[in-house]
Amino acid sequence: MKVLIADDDDTIRALVRSVVVSLGYEPIDASTGTDAWARYQDQRFSLCVVDIEMPDMDGLELCHRIRDLDRNHETFILVLTGRSADEDLGAVLAAGADDYLSKPTSPGNLRARLVIAQRRMDMDAQRRAAEAALANARWLAGIGETTIALQHEINNPLSALLGHAELLMLDGDARVPNDHLRVIHEQARRIADVVKRLGKLRDPQTVEYVAGTRMLDLSKPPHEKP
Repeated sequence: MKVLIADDDDTIRALVRSVVVSLGYEPIDASTGTDAWARYQDQRFSLCVVDIEMPDMDGLELCHRIRDLDRNHETFILVLTGRSADEDLGAVLAAGADDYLSKPTSPGNLRARLVIAQRRMDMDAQRRAAEAALANARWLAGIGETTIALQHEINNPLSALLGHAELLMLDGDARVPNDHLRVIHEQARRIADVVKRLGKLRDPQTVEYVAGTRMLDLSKPPHEKP
């Protein structure tokens, strides 16, 4: 995992870098807020260690920008701050930081915070995966309920339509041209085929319908196509 280290102090960056390496991570340095922001836009880091006071863009502004881009909160931000007033720490958390560590600090304290950060990141990743699985299960359940309803509502009038079309074709009623009856019958059979495929949906997929819009793929499976 790559870790973004944003601090204008060479000594602090060296300390953080050594702890990051000892944990098996790859450190990426930035000495200014602007440089850190450019690096974050280039590659979304899972973990950022950010100093609150930096030239040209401070840590609070950097946190705000990261959170604006990181809508799913997949980046963990640890802020290093020399401030201790309650309102300053409140501003750090309000900016989107997940945790903070007061300076000066020791390698042991920093290591402990980074280990805790990794555990929280793992838990968040598991939670997001569970939420995605639940959303997919609900979507599939909704598809199943919809297909049952459609089959019920379409099958009855469709059966009547097919039955009457077939009777008229057998009777040879001159009032309705046979070609027209054949078209009615063929199209009704197509509808019946679609309804049948709806009932067999087990792994629903979507395809692009028009630009920006998708729909369920109800095309015949390759083994069913002529």
